[in-house]
Amino acid sequence: MLYLQNGYLIDPRSGMEGYRDILIKDGKIARILPQGTPVDECTVERTIDLNGQCVAPGLVDVHVHFRDPGFTYKEDIHTGAEAAARGGFTSVVLMANTNPAVDNRQTLSYVLKKGLETGIHIHTCANVTKGMKGQELTDMEELSSLGAAGFTDDGIPLLDETLLRQALRRAAALDRPVSLHEENPALIRNNGVNAGRAAEYFGIGGSPREAEISMVERDLKIAVTEEADLSIQHISTREAVELVRQAKRLSSHIYAEATPHHFTLTEDAVIRHGTLAKMNPPLREEKDRLAIIEGLRDGTIDMIATDHAPHSTEEKGRPLTEAPSGIIGLETALSLGIRELVQKGYLSMAELVRRMSCAPAELYRLDAGYIAEGGPADLVVFDPDREWVVKEFASRAVNSPFVGETMPGVIAYTICGGGIVYQRKQV
Repeated sequence: MLYLQNGYLIDPRSGMEGYRDILIKDGKIARILPQGTPVDECTVERTIDLNGQCVAPGLVDVHVHFRDPGFTYKEDIHTGAEAAARGGFTSVVLMANTNPAVDNRQTLSYVLKKGLETGIHIHTCANVTKGMKGQELTDMEELSSLGAAGFTDDGIPLLDETLLRQALRRAAALDRPVSLHEENPALIRNNGVNAGRAAEYFGIGGSPREAEISMVERDLKIAVTEEADLSIQHISTREAVELVRQAKRLSSHIYAEATPHHFTLTEDAVIRHGTLAKMNPPLREEKDRLAIIEGLRDGTIDMIATDHAPHSTEEKGRPLTEAPSGIIGLETALSLGIRELVQKGYLSMAELVRRMSCAPAELYRLDAGYIAEGGPADLVVFDPDREWVVKEFASRAVNSPFVGETMPGVIAYTICGGGIVYQRKQV
């Protein structure tokens, strides 16, 4: 048994918060005890004094790209899992835009089997359409029965309205969410850069906000008439936040996610960092950043998801219009949430933990995101006040605009299934 002493427990599901000791046995939380409760030392294999550090449910990220199969020079399931553990994540949901895509039982089985070789819980979405071509739905029933956690063609929007409606109905029958990448390619001249100050600086057309707004408006109108869970992925505009807010008043099946980079940075970061701040959808204006924060504050945006998108140094070294979009995010997400949302007074620590654990787990029906006796021993231990410098990663990739920054929130341990999968080196 593992005995964690003197930790400040935060459980967003029950609302329990305060100093507690935790006894872990056989991968489960055996007991949650008042601080200082004596236990039979003969039954405890290891005791760790947490010295007042926060103990929260293992974080849950429902939007990551581990590039496996097909692009493992960027990342693979093992290196992605290591990055997740270092960032405090014990459960992740992979996106399905691999090569081959996760539109068949063979690829789905490959991903899930390889995930079992890691120390964390690896789940994956399957594609909505075959080959991500937007023309024919996958065998959603078969893929669901084999373990697909949800359905998405992330990276490519679903343009066919009839097909979207059919997908929502089938997903509802399977009790699985559908997650949508909302950018209309017909309106975009150069993706990854906002069609505003940043695009003007580089002399390119960029990606206008209307590309997101038009798709979100259309898809929410469809979704409110269907009894299916729909999640708007990586929201980036203030108008889209308001559309989600209005749709939630009409349906309890509407969800949205925000990334740490969209509530932290604006298009000015692209001017400073170039391709390291290029992403889809792009970083927008300060008013958009603040609207996303307000959406997180008032519950319009349910969850924080990293959209962890590793690329090689060579790829990100290409000219701006040729380099791929995306940044890595698993190892900096908690710190950015603490710095930008908690320390600035927008969210309490418990609210931040909810949006990074309990809320995403509930949408994807995962047994995760909470701390309770008999529940999974998936935990993150961190010091929200201690600082660290972003300078190295467990991820295979290093494409982050945050390199060199000093951030709060040092993760001491990540525990998954009762085992320590990450332990910070003493410095």
